[in-house]
Amino acid sequence: MRERPSKLTSGGSVVQILTVTDDLQFFEELADDLPNRGFQARREDGIGGALTKCRSVDVILVDLAISETDGFEVCRAIRAVSHVPIIVVSARDDELDQILSLKLGADDYIVWPCGMRQLVARMEALIRRARNAWESWGVPLASPEPGVRQFGPVRIDLQRRSVTRDGHEVPLTRKEFDMLALLATDPGRVFTREQIMFEVWGHDGAGDTRTLGVHVTGIRKKLRMPELVETVRGVGFRLANHTLSEDQAAA
Repeated sequence: MRERPSKLTSGGSVVQILTVTDDLQFFEELADDLPNRGFQARREDGIGGALTKCRSVDVILVDLAISETDGFEVCRAIRAVSHVPIIVVSARDDELDQILSLKLGADDYIVWPCGMRQLVARMEALIRRARNAWESWGVPLASPEPGVRQFGPVRIDLQRRSVTRDGHEVPLTRKEFDMLALLATDPGRVFTREQIMFEVWGHDGAGDTRTLGVHVTGIRKKLRMPELVETVRGVGFRLANHTLSEDQAAA
């Protein structure tokens, strides 16, 4: 019988976990079990991939024995760019390893193998603590940098004029980016067609019935997330604020 999902997922969202490991057996154990508990696990096997994905997940599990480098360096690198909770997972019950992991930025250390319930409870505790802290400070957990908006796998950097999905650059045209960036300044707000045309094209688009539709279609197709840009019939468009992380919505 399946256990009930995590309390953190009661609103329907799935808790995103990044596992930094090259041990496929370890990862497969997590990937097989965690979806039943409301978690989704992804894997990277080195620092580069971890840095790419770290801002779009809720918690990171770092295998201390990863062969490309070691878990200590992974912790140090992630903590330099993100405040996402980190749990070091190790087969060694060694006090010095635990101390060094915590000093380099990990939030917890767990000896593997352990019960899945214990792992889930620790992840929930860290996520809850981080969310409460960032909400009280008014800073989004998944996107601490100014000018950055995170919508699930899609990351919009307004200052660098770049959009990525799952860490990969999305080749938007200049007008597509300008339109997406405008909507991202106030997720959930409906921008009229006239407002968008004036802000992006410099005129109100009187008589133009195709330009916005073509650009919205292009954005949806390239992002592979059609639900992000919503059409409000007879009025205009908006960015779906329900796709924001809970922390960003609160901020």
